[in-house]
Amino acid sequence: MKKWKFASALLALSLMLTACGTDEEASNEVTKDTTQAEDQAKENNAEEQSAAYPMTVSSTVASSESKDSGEKYSYEDVTFEKMPEKIAVFDYGFLDTLDALGVEGVVGVAKDSSLPSHLEAYTADEYVSIGNLKEPLLEDIAELSPDVIFISGRQSTFYEELKEIAPVVFVGTSQDDYWNTFLASVDIAAEMFGKEKEAEEYTAKFDSALEEVKALAGKYDTSLVTMYNEGKLSGFSTNSRFGYIFDIYGFKPVTEDIESSSHGSNFGFEAILEFDPQVLLVIDRTAATGGESNIEKDMENEIIKKTDAYKNNRIVYLDGPLWYLSGGGLQSELAKIEEILAELK
Repeated sequence: MKKWKFASALLALSLMLTACGTDEEASNEVTKDTTQAEDQAKENNAEEQSAAYPMTVSSTVASSESKDSGEKYSYEDVTFEKMPEKIAVFDYGFLDTLDALGVEGVVGVAKDSSLPSHLEAYTADEYVSIGNLKEPLLEDIAELSPDVIFISGRQSTFYEELKEIAPVVFVGTSQDDYWNTFLASVDIAAEMFGKEKEAEEYTAKFDSALEEVKALAGKYDTSLVTMYNEGKLSGFSTNSRFGYIFDIYGFKPVTEDIESSSHGSNFGFEAILEFDPQVLLVIDRTAATGGESNIEKDMENEIIKKTDAYKNNRIVYLDGPLWYLSGGGLQSELAKIEEILAELK
């Protein structure tokens, strides 16, 4: 009897080990198949990306004008023989888009200016500082040997010098056609780095967001955009860097008679009361540039308290770094719409 039990136990153990071996082999086969499929997908993707090159890339605008000196700059088309692997980025909006699309290869960032909070990962040591938004560190950039440098208006003065280091592509937005130049910058990122599908999926999010903000904007007859800077104000209307709030979001300007300027026209509290908008959107430039902001204390004075916007709780304080420094990116442009929706709903 004991021998029979022992033999039975051996048979059961043998069957169990055989089953385990079969399961393990099956599991290994599945893992092997999955790995092969992933490798094949990567290989196919690499082939598709390689087939896209050589690629000639145009800047978002053919030329721009310095906000400070008025000097004009023209940007050349650039032909790349292969996809850039080492990327230097000055424009935070474009960095935002690269991040949203999952593009790898960023090695240099303008870290010496205030990076927006959603891009704080790029303050890590693995990303070399290439200067601030107005002063590139040319020698440090040269040491990086990037395959491409992406710039916008604040670096235009250094365009020729940067071109001596690596191909330069201007990816900034235009005040005259903000939304379309923003979309053009997304196209540049998607096409250069084989992220067309990801870009299409992300931009689809704007459809419902814009529909929602347009419906909200339609509830108000007048609105005004102002920028606060250390107690002083400037105003913006349709023909300004924030004109998309009216043209794309659908808000109605309280006046179109405001001087077009990158920093807006000088605007006093009395002027706001005179126009008396139903919605007052205030961008905190002081906070964006690292200063100590007293925006609510300064804004909500006895003059502003007489406005319709104040009485109906329709003064919207917009995030300074987001609106002043980091616009023009997939994440930041969606965040702007969502901020207005959250504040005015």
